[in-house]
Amino acid sequence: MAIELRHLRYFVVVAQEGHITRAAERLGMQQPPLSQQIKALEHQLDVQLFRRKARGVELTEAGRTFLADALTVLACVDEAVEAARRTASGKQGRLRIGLPPSGPFHPFVPRMIRRFRETYPLVSVSMEECLRAELVDGLRAGTLDVAFIRASIAPPEGLDVHLLMDEPMVAALPAAHALARPGPRAGALPLERLAAETFIVYARLQGPALYEATLAACSKAGFSPRLGQEAPRIISALSLVASGIGVTLVPASMQRMTMDGVVFRPLRGPSQPKAFLSIAARRDGYSAAVRHFVAMVRRAAQDEVRSRDDRRRG
Repeated sequence: MAIELRHLRYFVVVAQEGHITRAAERLGMQQPPLSQQIKALEHQLDVQLFRRKARGVELTEAGRTFLADALTVLACVDEAVEAARRTASGKQGRLRIGLPPSGPFHPFVPRMIRRFRETYPLVSVSMEECLRAELVDGLRAGTLDVAFIRASIAPPEGLDVHLLMDEPMVAALPAAHALARPGPRAGALPLERLAAETFIVYARLQGPALYEATLAACSKAGFSPRLGQEAPRIISALSLVASGIGVTLVPASMQRMTMDGVVFRPLRGPSQPKAFLSIAARRDGYSAAVRHFVAMVRRAAQDEVRSRDDRRRG
């Protein structure tokens, strides 16, 4: 049995007013058509919903039962409509964020996710850690909505990539290494001091940006690094450093992570490598929530870069 929503609304208003004429005025219609609609509803249900009285109508016992359920149905419909509108405007929905292994250590990334959740509390946010190739595949397959990428790359087919900011890379050394104890007057470390070291590399095939930055910086410093063991992730590379197996270069934000057996040293000189942070999303099929997140992140990154540049000039 299919009952039109307008019939439910007519019934509810008549029940609330207890009078057909007043209900018709409230609904902005004439009294005779409203009476006909109520009679048609009763005929469809094969149930008497109202008792007609000299000065109005009153609900029957069946009518009171039907009113409770009708109010519930209409409330659900109204909520569904509002939910659809909130989703269309980006105030509700879901956002699946892809993160590179080093992403959470950059303070900008968790700060943006936290700000978005505070601004759009009805958007369900989930996060997944992946290497760069997996992030790109996830965006293309639709299993991720947006991703932070630790590189400045040309947009892969079907994706938009926006460079957000860069940061210097630092040397991660075993704690027992001679250069890990620089002394009170020592400053940043020239990269060429690491020419004789074994470099641990990570994610060379799936996320080569940091690997390529390391090779380019070493070449600019006048040497070709001796490559040692390859680690699948940056945390694994630091674990190998802590074991004394070699040294590696990591984004400066990784210094926020304290790891026994690892000492971080800043680098100096014209060959100082940089790490980049970008945000990527599908070129088409943006949801409103994705648009809001990308716009928020880009605005905040511009403000942060501008503030950093002002501090440097000052």
